[in-house]
Amino acid sequence: MKHIVSIFGGKDGVGKSVFAANYACTFLNNQRKRTLLIDLDAERCGDQGLIFATAFPKTLAQYSSGERADLQAIQGCIVKHSGGVEIIQAFRDQYEKAQLSPAFFDKILRELHRHYDLIVIDGGAQFDPLVIKAFEVSTALFLVTNPDVLTLSQTKKTLEKLHSLLFPKEMIKIILNKYSSEALISPQMVQKNLGYPLFAAIQQDDRTCSYALAKGQPFALYQTRTGVAQSFIQFDQVLSQRKVLEGLQSLKKPRASFQIQENMEELKATGTEGRQVYQRGSRRKVSQDPRTLLKLQIHEQLVETLNLKKMDTAEVEADPHKKEQLREKTKKAVLELIDKHDLSSYTHEDKKTLVGEILDEALGLGPLEKLLQDEEVNEIMVNSRDQIYVEKGGNITLTDLSFTSDNQLLTVIERIVAPLGRRIDEQTPYCDARLPDGSRVHAIIPPLSIQGPMITIRKFSKIPLQVKDLIRFDSFTEDMAAFFKACIEARLNIVISGGTGTGKTTLLNVLSSFIPQRERIITIEDSAELQLKQPHVARLEARPPNIEGKGAVTIRDLVKNTLRMRPDRIVVGECRSGEALDMLQAMNTGHDGSLTTIHANSPRDCLSRLETLVMMAGMDLPSRAIREQITSAIDIIVQISRLSDGSRKITKVTEVTGMEGDVITLQDIFVFKQTGLSADRKVQGVFTTTGFVPRFVEELKQKGVHLPEGLFNK
Repeated sequence: MKHIVSIFGGKDGVGKSVFAANYACTFLNNQRKRTLLIDLDAERCGDQGLIFATAFPKTLAQYSSGERADLQAIQGCIVKHSGGVEIIQAFRDQYEKAQLSPAFFDKILRELHRHYDLIVIDGGAQFDPLVIKAFEVSTALFLVTNPDVLTLSQTKKTLEKLHSLLFPKEMIKIILNKYSSEALISPQMVQKNLGYPLFAAIQQDDRTCSYALAKGQPFALYQTRTGVAQSFIQFDQVLSQRKVLEGLQSLKKPRASFQIQENMEELKATGTEGRQVYQRGSRRKVSQDPRTLLKLQIHEQLVETLNLKKMDTAEVEADPHKKEQLREKTKKAVLELIDKHDLSSYTHEDKKTLVGEILDEALGLGPLEKLLQDEEVNEIMVNSRDQIYVEKGGNITLTDLSFTSDNQLLTVIERIVAPLGRRIDEQTPYCDARLPDGSRVHAIIPPLSIQGPMITIRKFSKIPLQVKDLIRFDSFTEDMAAFFKACIEARLNIVISGGTGTGKTTLLNVLSSFIPQRERIITIEDSAELQLKQPHVARLEARPPNIEGKGAVTIRDLVKNTLRMRPDRIVVGECRSGEALDMLQAMNTGHDGSLTTIHANSPRDCLSRLETLVMMAGMDLPSRAIREQITSAIDIIVQISRLSDGSRKITKVTEVTGMEGDVITLQDIFVFKQTGLSADRKVQGVFTTTGFVPRFVEELKQKGVHLPEGLFNK
């Protein structure tokens, strides 16, 4: 059988390059089989050339990824030593190393593996993609260490790294190099310190090694009677007689990519790749994916191992140190559980991804973690455990992500709401919450949701959008921005109107940035989302009832309390109930300059909805009295819409001018006029003024706020 073995050092200076060279020579002498040595040490480029006193006319890096990877093409960089060992230098320096891609290196190894009985790779002591690729294709990994405290400490860290990279323990063989019976640290102490069995000990013989290096001839070729050379002979005999490498060939470990590729081709040929079935009489898809079944098994074992259900989620989330400790502890448990399963069809990257997914579902938000990190995703819609949609650039698309089960999805929902002191169960099967980054979450579960638990997440940018960003997105113009700034500085009351997902909260956040730094701002929200940057901001958030149905604090309660908190500005995230009456009264009693949002499709609809919300306050007021309150309180309605191409634009800026009879009169100041669609279906249009000059312009001048000349010219 043909084998590839990698030699790696716990740290620089342990003698792994000398070990690699002499092991290759020993194998050639004992087995009389074709042997190749590859120098892949990035930090000590050219060490094998010094050991063998050999110059390399070409390196692997001098072949681009577009070149052929057959033996004839590679032959130009293979040098045959007089002792029979053939040698390749992968690169001469770090610059050349960057030219050799792991994918092309994989092709080269695949080709060489066909022609050589043993390939020994000198991997150095640093982890990089090329070295990891070598590990992936290797039958065994010989980790070289020395009997001293510093080296053993670094070797232990290297073992932890290899384990975290999902390489099985059986594959790693510890070699104690430079061993002497007089050493203070014995082989037993090495084994106890590393937690790994010692596979072999190579005798220390500085004189022989120095002489061999000076002569440029490995001692395994010409000084076979020395103690150190005999150590290598015994080492090779153990490997051969016990058939160690043959036994590792069938080890459950990450396979080389070329082996996986061959397996995938077989699956495609038989038509068995990615098969799924549907359960008869059921509306739910039943996955037969072995990967999902594996994740379910590991989840169940993980709960039993770590008792995650009894974990204090809120306490862990509040303490980053505890959170990191728990993740590391869980990761070790997952790695141990994975070792018990057959992952022979998984590549190294597949296993690494699998561990990440299991950790995310066990401790985080599962597949949502990846979507929350994607800055292009604006909204996440989980319709069921295996149907997750996202909105990107205004377009809604189905992802290939899924949860392992409905229970796992429900666990994620509970993990979101628990730290906020909220609950979701059969008695209260829906809940509004927020993530630590401010993203808004709505969850609903059976029996209200027929197809299983559902989540909708409205993401907010980690860096809040500013006025210049919305101008760049063509949501409004610079002239309109100047107008908004003047209105807010003059303390006009503004209502932002729009449908679901039109960007009302984002626009409210942007307009609030115009509020002067010196003023005291109090924000009131159902679920805290606003991200104001002024120094003097007090944030209030409503509270749902507890498990006994008591203790609820509504937006209306908070608005009433706000009036006693000496606010300069009141910003209400959204008026959706009787708090509209209290908001109007606040605007009419000296708390001018307030801002809020409301769900409506036009400025006229906004007024109608406000009237309806005031009636929900339970006050038996005549319609005319309500309309007079609205007219007196509100100065401007800003209508924002989501257009057919997904873009958000301010379609109207309207002044509330007064009343004629029982009808509130409105006058548009700015409007967006759509002119058509481009070839790629993007909305085209222009922002324009109507020519109407607002009645409050004179009031602005009296307050020292000036607007650009000709702003309202049509």
